[in-house]
Amino acid sequence: MKCLNRVIAGVALLIVSGGTSSETFAAQVKYPERPIRLVVPYPPGGTADVMARLVGLKLGDTWGRSVVVDNRGGAGGNIATEMVARAEADGYTLLLCNAPVLAINPTLYKKVRFDPVKDFAPVGPIAEVPLFLVVHPSVPAKNFSEFFAYVKARSGKINYASGSVGSTTHLAAELFKTMTKIAMNHIPYKGSGPALAAMAAGEVTIMFELMPSAMPFVKAERLRALAVTSGKRSPLMPDLPTIAETGLPGYEVASWFAFCAPAGTPRAVVSKVNTDMVSLIKTSEMQGQLLKLGAQPLTMSPGEFGSFIKSEIVKWSKVVKDSGAQLD
Repeated sequence: MKCLNRVIAGVALLIVSGGTSSETFAAQVKYPERPIRLVVPYPPGGTADVMARLVGLKLGDTWGRSVVVDNRGGAGGNIATEMVARAEADGYTLLLCNAPVLAINPTLYKKVRFDPVKDFAPVGPIAEVPLFLVVHPSVPAKNFSEFFAYVKARSGKINYASGSVGSTTHLAAELFKTMTKIAMNHIPYKGSGPALAAMAAGEVTIMFELMPSAMPFVKAERLRALAVTSGKRSPLMPDLPTIAETGLPGYEVASWFAFCAPAGTPRAVVSKVNTDMVSLIKTSEMQGQLLKLGAQPLTMSPGEFGSFIKSEIVKWSKVVKDSGAQLD
């Protein structure tokens, strides 16, 4: 009898204790029960869209529920990010988040209607992604040294493309300009997809672009890759040098892609999505697919990812301020 009473008391304590309520337990057991909307804050065709569809499809297979990718471009990703911040915190609306929307935009824009820390529950990362320095074939430079000489001789007279103002593709070029004192004119597009199409058409001839979205253009020889922006060479293209090793020591830029949920999403739901994401990313199939795109697989717990986001806000806010960029 005493033993039974102890069991009953233990169950009661488990139910009422903070962090393991009956509601959370139910969510953990039943989630997901219906399709999930994965909001991408950019138009189709860019790296964010590629990552969302690659991981979303596989998670949908795991869960037996559809993961519907919802592309909501505009205002550098702010429109979609704010929408998710205000969405119901039940786990059925997720955000494909990255450095621009959470770590760059809050400093870049004068008015942002969301708090990157308070309004989101960090779920977990997918991958870290370096950028290519790519040029149109009409540019005579065949390597970074030749590129450096080419743009230096044309300082102030040459244009470069980006996916949007304040994107990693934009700030990668701004960091290059700051470090080299070479002036280039910024031509922003509404997403990396349109920017790459303009590059391939020769409308603009220079771009710093994320490897997954630029790779098809490089492989098809519609664009020429001269270097990578990461601190180390990419395993996918080991013969392609980094910018730092070929003439600009200290230069390093990489982006990342991850899942976030509205703040207040049950911890059990966040934990389940994270656990299933980590299991998926660690499979040889997914590792191979990510590496084939030029992305480095990346996993963290929700807590680790939350700390990472805070460190990224500190890092990127300095780059934005140094660039002098600001938007209304």
